[in-house]
Formats: sequence, C-alpha cells, structure tokens
Amino acid sequence: MCGMARPRKPLLSRERIVTTALALVDAEGLAALSTRRLAAELGVSGPSLYNHFTTKDGILDAVADTVIAEVDVSALATGTDWRTGLLAWARSYRAALAAHPHIVPFLAQGPGRRPAGLKMADAAFGGMVAAGWPPAQATRICAMVRYFVAGSALGSFARGFVDDPSAYDPADYPRLGQAHLLAEHQQRVDEGAFETGLLALVDGLALRHPESGPAPHR
Repeated sequence: MCGMARPRKPLLSRERIVTTALALVDAEGLAALSTRRLAAELGVSGPSLYNHFTTKDGILDAVADTVIAEVDVSALATGTDWRTGLLAWARSYRAALAAHPHIVPFLAQGPGRRPAGLKMADAAFGGMVAAGWPPAQATRICAMVRYFVAGSALGSFARGFVDDPSAYDPADYPRLGQAHLLAEHQQRVDEGAFETGLLALVDGLALRHPESGPAPHR
C-alpha cells in the first residue's frame, strides 16, 4: 500500500516573496524585514531568496513598487482638467500609502529605477505639462504632491494625542480641553486635514495658471 504523499510546499516566486515581505513590513515595520526573517516566514532557506532577488534592497524596491502600482493615475490623462486629475491622483496616492504607512520612509527616497514609480512620475509630469504648466513648474508641482502625500500618510495627527483627559490640565493647556477626543475620531480628523490641505494647494496653484477657468466640481 502506497503511503500518502507529502503536501507540496507552495512554489517560491517573486510574487510570493513580495507579498510576504509587504505583510511583514505592514505588521512590524521596516526594521523587521531581513532575508533571514523573510525566509522563515516563507518556510524556505535564506539562500533560496537569492534565486529571485540578489539583495534585501531589491526586495524592498519590489515591495515599494507593489504599493505604488495601486495608485490610480488615469485621471491625469491628457484632456482631463488638470485640477480634477491632480485631486484624483493625490487622493489615490494617499490611500495607497496610508494602507502601508511603514513603507513610506522608503518610498520617500524617490522612485529610483522602480517601474511603477517611474510610470506614476511620467503620468503626473506629462499630465501637468499637457495642461499648460511649464516643465520646471510641473516638476515642482509633482514634488509638492509627493511631499504632501507622504507626510500625510506617514502618521496620524489625531493619534498623537492621548485619550486621557487628565493629560490636558486646563491650567497648562487651556485650549486643549477636547484633545482627548481626537484619537476617537482619527479617520475623520486625518482625512479632513488632508482634504483641507489638498484643496488649498490646488486652489493656490489655480491662481498661478493663467489659463485656468472656474474650478471644477470637487
């Protein structure tokens, strides 16, 4: 009688490595990612990772590009009002980064050679130039959006305040009597702050664009 076959381990692939690495970073932060830890999570030996990635930075690049690939840049296509396109891109960009905040410090270094990052940069820059912005100004606008989005996604303003009312002695902080409620309303506070800043940025840019008409419905 033949014995039962052992269950086969899932094949090791780039996709599986990247998915597991991203889950590890999401759960424990960038510092937790090492080739040894990743190999353990995958149930393989460390050297087997090098059949797919030669360095840890290569894995991080792939993880970062997976996150950026989630960003929708379609609204930046030529013919779309630049303000509508910029708003849609920034919102999608922040949503992608906010879902994976621990990877943001690595992403903040720039796209490097990462394909999805370069495609996003190409779409954003191309959309701004097509809308009539001079190339130098289009570059600055794209940089501004990256700074703003990355800063917003990196951490929560609301969660920075403890929910203990006794921490805000009115004798010392007479205007922070409601600060302990911020964490409870974290999503509304943080997303509202992002929207306030984003609309202010776009409205300010519109004043600098001589061909801009009335702002579109947002």
